Amino acid sequence: MTALVLGHKNPDTDSIVSALSATNLYRGRGIDVKAVAQGTPAPETAFVLERFNLTAPEVCHSVAGQEVYLVDYSDLAQAPDDFAQCKLLGIIDHHKLGDVTSDSPVEVTIKPVGCSNTVIKELHDYYNVEINPSLAGAMLCAILSDTVLFKSPTCTEADKKAAYDLAKIAGVEDLQALGMEMFKAKSNLAGATPRDLIFRDFKDFDMSGTKVGIGQLELVSLSLITPELKAQLQDELNKVKAEGRHSALLVVTDIMEEGSELLMCSDDEQKIAKALNTTVSDKMWMPGVMSRKKQVVPNLEQAFKA
Repeated sequence: MTALVLGHKNPDTDSIVSALSATNLYRGRGIDVKAVAQGTPAPETAFVLERFNLTAPEVCHSVAGQEVYLVDYSDLAQAPDDFAQCKLLGIIDHHKLGDVTSDSPVEVTIKPVGCSNTVIKELHDYYNVEINPSLAGAMLCAILSDTVLFKSPTCTEADKKAAYDLAKIAGVEDLQALGMEMFKAKSNLAGATPRDLIFRDFKDFDMSGTKVGIGQLELVSLSLITPELKAQLQDELNKVKAEGRHSALLVVTDIMEEGSELLMCSDDEQKIAKALNTTVSDKMWMPGVMSRKKQVVPNLEQAFKA
């Protein structure tokens, strides 16, 4: 049976490229796998795949009866709805350990770095598996995206080393220029509905039995969010929250200003604002907040444990 290599729901660049790069890793080890994804590429990811002449993984929403390797997550909320009916073989990730379980031993590599592709690059080195220039370029982009051009507090020296090693393989000399091209593509709002923007990079979390959904929208400037669009995003968040969530949040990150504005709809706005060190107002600016994984989720999880 050909096993599936699968990233999380609402896939970002790291999730989709991780499926491709982990597939290369497993095949290099003689394991029969294919890359799949739980959605189509967002604008930034589409730019990366086109830039390096790669094809997006086929879309897959059901894994019942399949053997599966997870990349870039280990939370059930981010897995296909029928995940309990598959056989988990392995996980490669850079987030906190989630709540997936298995009925037999699995191969797991989770490291506290800024990007799953950093872990996958290290595993390629460990198993002596070759990375071709096109894949190296996409992996480099995933690292630049997840670490926000090395500005994110999640960025480590391991991420920088992996990025520069991949840049050499890909023949990329100016990482800053490549990163800015990516972020301009990511900032393209044309044709996107408010719901599209919220779910461009959206994850649900189980916080002490409470469902909290958090989207992140990274832009080169918050000026791209007009007052009209901001109102539409808030209206749509209200609908997202009404779909069975205690809270629905959108973290709108200004890459150049290195901070984020918070939009939310919640059963307890004060708890959310306090946890994120802001106050409920028309503009909830969070200076220095760039990472959902490190600066948003842990603080909220602590608040919901209290």
